[in-house]
Amino acid sequence: MKPVFYESTLFDISRKKQVYTSMPSRHYHDAYEILYLISGDFYYFIGDRTYQVAGGTLLFMDIHEMHKLVNSGCNMYERVTLLFKKEFLQHFCTGSQCEELLELFKSDYRALKMTGMDQYFIEQLFQKMIQEGKKQARGYEQYQQILLVELLLYLNRKLFDSRVASFVESNRTHKKVLDIVNYVNQHYMEPLKLCEISRQFDISSSYLCRTFKESTGFSFIEYINNIRIKKARDLLVGSSFNVTEIAGMVGFDNTSHFGRTFKLIMGISPLCFRKQFKS
Repeated sequence: MKPVFYESTLFDISRKKQVYTSMPSRHYHDAYEILYLISGDFYYFIGDRTYQVAGGTLLFMDIHEMHKLVNSGCNMYERVTLLFKKEFLQHFCTGSQCEELLELFKSDYRALKMTGMDQYFIEQLFQKMIQEGKKQARGYEQYQQILLVELLLYLNRKLFDSRVASFVESNRTHKKVLDIVNYVNQHYMEPLKLCEISRQFDISSSYLCRTFKESTGFSFIEYINNIRIKKARDLLVGSSFNVTEIAGMVGFDNTSHFGRTFKLIMGISPLCFRKQFKS
């Protein structure tokens, strides 16, 4: 099938839950694209590379770079898609500054996993961009430019200046890992033990650990904890359940374990997070 070209606006951002994408299998844009997978998993093809992507991962596509999404498991996923042209930034920064901000799209890296506070920070930036576009209050486009510059600065530092950046390797697709990711997304609130998952999917524990990390960028335990803490964040902000109730609802067997894991990932306790958000 011939690749399809899409002409883009100066700036566009959307957040959707879906199973099937409206985009054709292979396409490209005259804009830079950042895709952030909030939850779920799928395969993504960028140029000649293949990535198996799990929730909490950012993908970068250069102008006119061929890409396509494949959701072979036909499971629900939630994603943010951001497209923008260089012209959108040119009134805000000089030519050389723009080139530096866009350097990440020229790198060898196309997928970056985010954890804990990084995920929360990124999602808040995206949400602010979306809300500004919806409300269109005075100066909203300028504020979107500021938020985009903040995002690009943050990502460039992650890619080029951080010694602990977590890159997702390409061409590492394992069907059983995809099945296990789907299972975890649906059963995160239940007890999930590596040995039991290994038996259920007829795969050795050591091989599962190795291929899961290679495919998703997360260890098996990291992925489960990130899913659970992400759900807990939503409940802390959007419900009146207490911390003990929320711990049980997202799959932790006791409140102490939940509190330690939450603080390890988010940097603050569940109660402080709730107070910080609602203050």
